[in-house]
Amino acid sequence: MTNRRSFLKKLSGGIAAGTLIPLTALAGKSESSVSSTGKSPFHVKLGISSYSYWHFSPQRTPIRFVIEEASRLGVHGVDILHRQMESEDPDYIRALKKHALVHGVHLNCLSTHQDFVNPDPAERQKSIDDTIRFIRLAHDMGIPCIRISAGRWNTSGSFAELMDNRGIEPPVEGYTEEDGMRWAIDSIHEIMPVAEEHGVMLGLENHWGMTRTAEGLLHIMNAVNSPWLRVLMDTGNFLENTYEQIEAIAPYTVFIQAKTYYGGGRFYTLDLDYKRIANILHNVDYKGYISIEFEGHATSAEAVAESIGLLREAFSA
Repeated sequence: MTNRRSFLKKLSGGIAAGTLIPLTALAGKSESSVSSTGKSPFHVKLGISSYSYWHFSPQRTPIRFVIEEASRLGVHGVDILHRQMESEDPDYIRALKKHALVHGVHLNCLSTHQDFVNPDPAERQKSIDDTIRFIRLAHDMGIPCIRISAGRWNTSGSFAELMDNRGIEPPVEGYTEEDGMRWAIDSIHEIMPVAEEHGVMLGLENHWGMTRTAEGLLHIMNAVNSPWLRVLMDTGNFLENTYEQIEAIAPYTVFIQAKTYYGGGRFYTLDLDYKRIANILHNVDYKGYISIEFEGHATSAEAVAESIGLLREAFSA
């Protein structure tokens, strides 16, 4: 009671004097909760991509299992790869939402696939329609963000060949890079009213093709010119000038997929300096999720746990 009277006396005195009592002081913390740069403290919010436990193997890893693993490992977000879902049936969706709630896990992103770089208008329309369906699905699942891709030419013989060529491939004969950019921009522009209506952010990933470089990605984002289209950063998809390109897209980033490669990468391995990446993100006051996307040959159970330790150490430095 004495402490309560003392607190109320200080509070009333502060109000009378026209001052505020810092909330951090009331919580028993230092009164300085903001750094000298004016930025708030840098807190890591880790998530896990469901892809980290699957990698398109014949045996599909259930999303329910990934939710349970995230909860067990003390990670509070799961980024769901759409192709890993068992169905889009309402009963399945409701069960996933309940499972996430019970395990204290937030379904924070829906990673989807589409390709707007196609000379055939009917094929582009199919990707538009699919993406609109994904937006509505994310809304029904309570997911605030979906990952989208602009698309690529698909002139490589396989994805492995594309990786051997460092993500570079020639346009379809008779067309140009400018054509591909125009198709991507026009297609995404058609989708934006649905995203805004449903309150779902579209995160355009640096994912080969038209978004292989920061320049290409930002060109599309700026041309579409919608507050509901921003960047989903994949730390492992810039194969040249990695940190410079990460720095270029960082101010526009709303979600991050952080690659790790324990056991050697499935297509390539990057020795990513996550302390350097953490510094880049701190400089732009990034507060969103960092979702682990393990893509190596080690067992997922061990590698995801190692990845959590790696990122926690890097982002708390």
